Amino acid sequence: MRELQLLVMVVGTLLLPLPAGAVDSLKYEVLDKKPQERRNFVQGLEIVDGKLYVSSGNYGQSRLMRYNFEDMSLEVSKQLNRRLFAEGVTVLHERVYQLTWRERMMLVFDKRNLDYVEWFPIPGEGWGLTNDGEHLIYSDGSDRLHFLSPDDRKARRSIQVSENGRPVRKLNELEWIEGRVWANIWHSNRIVIINPESGLVEASIDLSGLLPTSDRRADTDVLNGIARDPADGAIWVTGKRWPWLYRIRTLSADGTHKDTHSR
Repeated sequence: MRELQLLVMVVGTLLLPLPAGAVDSLKYEVLDKKPQERRNFVQGLEIVDGKLYVSSGNYGQSRLMRYNFEDMSLEVSKQLNRRLFAEGVTVLHERVYQLTWRERMMLVFDKRNLDYVEWFPIPGEGWGLTNDGEHLIYSDGSDRLHFLSPDDRKARRSIQVSENGRPVRKLNELEWIEGRVWANIWHSNRIVIINPESGLVEASIDLSGLLPTSDRRADTDVLNGIARDPADGAIWVTGKRWPWLYRIRTLSADGTHKDTHSR
């Protein structure tokens, strides 16, 4: 009888799902920082052709802005309708796309001058937004990423994001970096690096302590905002109503430099 029980235990163990793959736990190092407008409730961040595009949220205050990234001078600012809550932003070809939150709208602007062009509906809420050079990729607050064609505005596919076999929800600001999707997790100090084919989290970066206590005010909000500068590969991060953009590089647990671009 005992032998039978042991056999059942062994078989049961063999039937347990295997781990999807180890998740790298990464640290960070600050290499540089740039001042930014503290009033920006950053919901989207992207660098293209030496310009920094920022989507700033909140009802009655939502804006789309473009800065000269070298000196952070403001070039264009577009105020949104007060009934819209701006979310993620991305630049694809000659258009700038900006999500709205509960309004379920994707706004489209001319890249040259940020003049409004049109809008189209999306299913579900809008949170983070990026692109892979072909598709618009957005999150909706759940554990899913949606891939949308900018041509016919139809969904091409959707993936579930998981880490160690568990769904990862509240995916917020997104950035496409060297074939992977980097995502802020709302109300956390973590950025996760996601395989866009499998949806598996391959690495997690703990950014605790990035903004010093001395730089925090009563209205300072959470970490949110990831942008890679195509000119030099630098990765910049920030938060809502933060006074700084931080250039970081990732470190392994032992403190050595970790090249997250080579995965």
